[in-house]
Amino acid sequence: MSGHSKWATTKHRKAAQDKKRSALFSKLSRQITVAARTGGDPSPENNASLAAAVAKAKSYSLPKDKIESAIAKAFSAGEGVNFEEVVYEGYGPHGTAVIVEAATDNRNRTVAEVRNVFTRAGGSLGETGSVGWNFETRGVVTISPNGRDADDVALLAIDAGAEDVQVSGDSIDVYTQPSSLETVKKSLEEHGLEVASAETQRVPKTTVQLDESAAIQTMRFIERLEALDDVQKVYFNAEFSDAVFAALAS
Repeated sequence: MSGHSKWATTKHRKAAQDKKRSALFSKLSRQITVAARTGGDPSPENNASLAAAVAKAKSYSLPKDKIESAIAKAFSAGEGVNFEEVVYEGYGPHGTAVIVEAATDNRNRTVAEVRNVFTRAGGSLGETGSVGWNFETRGVVTISPNGRDADDVALLAIDAGAEDVQVSGDSIDVYTQPSSLETVKKSLEEHGLEVASAETQRVPKTTVQLDESAAIQTMRFIERLEALDDVQKVYFNAEFSDAVFAALAS
């Protein structure tokens, strides 16, 4: 029985991983389609948003043919051309400020799904601007120092045009103006640094620290939002300690 049970568990885990991978690829493809259409140019060299979306997709190993197909959809009369970007703002559990970015072909469906997650968690959707004032759009380049001194990396980033550098564990986050994102990214790569991701993000101006119980509840709420097919990104102003991630992992 143990052998059968182990095999069943392995199959279940693989199926779950494949499902997550498929969902991730779908979201990445949709991001590329929206970025290509919004930027009005199918060339990443001339479309900064598309360049960032393609770079992110490649970092998650989205196949080249899927990337090309997603770009083509933005300029064809076929599937995907009707995707539009929508942004929702509101408060999650324990007053956490939340911004949800989605790409949808059906606004009514998407807002209903997002509102349901907020409501079930004891939160609520708000009007445009209700929490947006606490976030600013910035370019964020995350790099792996690979043994390089963090101070040296920070100096390289600042020389390249970065505004701020923050070290967190085994990674370094470099903050830039959105228009400087690609320039800073390329400069860091030219200095031999490994770029894990480079994209624009809504960064909170002020954050709140939640206790472990509240933080776990909030993180699960965020995970439910991120699991929605139409949701592309979720931003929030809560901070989570290592203990929270350890508790969730267990």
